[in-house]
Amino acid sequence: MDADRKLFDRASTVELLAAALRERIIKGVYLPGERLAEEAIVKSLKVSRNSLREAFRLLTHERLLVHELNRGVFVRKLTVDDVVDLYRVRKLVECSAVRRLDTRPPQADDMVEAVNAGDLATKNEDWRGLGTANMMFHQAVGELADSPRIDELMRNILAELRLVFHTMADPRRFHEPYLERNKEILAAIEAGDGPRAERLMLKYLEDSEQQIVAAYRSA
Repeated sequence: MDADRKLFDRASTVELLAAALRERIIKGVYLPGERLAEEAIVKSLKVSRNSLREAFRLLTHERLLVHELNRGVFVRKLTVDDVVDLYRVRKLVECSAVRRLDTRPPQADDMVEAVNAGDLATKNEDWRGLGTANMMFHQAVGELADSPRIDELMRNILAELRLVFHTMADPRRFHEPYLERNKEILAAIEAGDGPRAERLMLKYLEDSEQQIVAAYRSA
């Protein structure tokens, strides 16, 4: 039992460490292409090197990190193909999640909260905060499917997208127009108008994808 308990404690430590690193990546503390220095992280978080390496493996599996032989571990830099694939998944998940709505769902409360957070971030000219509010909104859209597996999928998809957003030259120009479009989608969701919400969502995702792909290709 003692051996089992130690194993569970270690697993818990690794998961907590991975969560802390994931949050730093999502918030842009570690930027795409940046090498993660093992020694510095071990010292700052007071964890073992083995636990850190296991956390690295978890985040590599989530496609947030990449290991380069003889060079170390780096935050991933996504390609155009990655962006297209991420949006392919988003269209499947988010459009289907709103399609069959015919009444106001409970998750609309979370969407209202996300839109309000976006308004506050815009007022404060906090464009990174606006991006976070946008992620909150679309995570809540995914939750309409009432599936823990889809919730996890959306968290991973949105975390990868934050790597894309960190590379956008003008975050205000990128994020600000989509706040109003979130409000349009929310209005359709609150009215229980699934077909309209789906049309708005598909156009939103198509435009966002095209904007990001164009930015990547011109970089």
